[in-house]
Amino acid sequence: MAVNILESESEARIYGFTRRASAVLTHFLCIVFSLFIALMARPGSKAVLIFSPHGSLIKGFSHKIKGRVHWILQCLCVSCAVLGLAAIFYNKHLNSKPHFTSWHGLLGLLTVCVVALQSLVAVPLIYHSLAKGWSLAKLKRYHAASGLITYLLGSMSLLLGLCSAWFTASVKDYTWYLSALCPALCALMIMNQVTSAYMAKKRLKA
Repeated sequence: MAVNILESESEARIYGFTRRASAVLTHFLCIVFSLFIALMARPGSKAVLIFSPHGSLIKGFSHKIKGRVHWILQCLCVSCAVLGLAAIFYNKHLNSKPHFTSWHGLLGLLTVCVVALQSLVAVPLIYHSLAKGWSLAKLKRYHAASGLITYLLGSMSLLLGLCSAWFTASVKDYTWYLSALCPALCALMIMNQVTSAYMAKKRLKA
């Protein structure tokens, strides 16, 4: 009996460590990859982990505060996405280039629209009185699922962008593979976090 308890505690510690390591790695990849792309695209040259029980940067705060921080970051995300889309559109207009002719451009436009829509639909989570007839648990479940789909759309758009002539001509082969690995790993980790969280809730209810 004592041996089984020790084995269970050891497995729990290993599981917790791997989850924390995955969350830290996701934070690191997101920051480093964003800085790398920003550096490559500089002129003249070339949201979800908040609620992670293992890797949130504000783990000690209440769920309500985490929700507000998530909302603020999402607003910043939508603002940056819209500004980025506007900058790309204006640049193509200045250079008399056609708009949204590639899969990257089309999926990027779709992603920005979905991100904006998903953010608007999430308002009832803050003001629950707006969602009459809908339970908060059901709203959260749909919000998590749609958020995951939105994140995957963004990751696919990013991967397609890495296949562009500009990026492939700007980096060497191994750098391209490392760059592609960053959004792919982050997407897998986020997908695992969302699915495992709701699977855990189902196990508890069972």
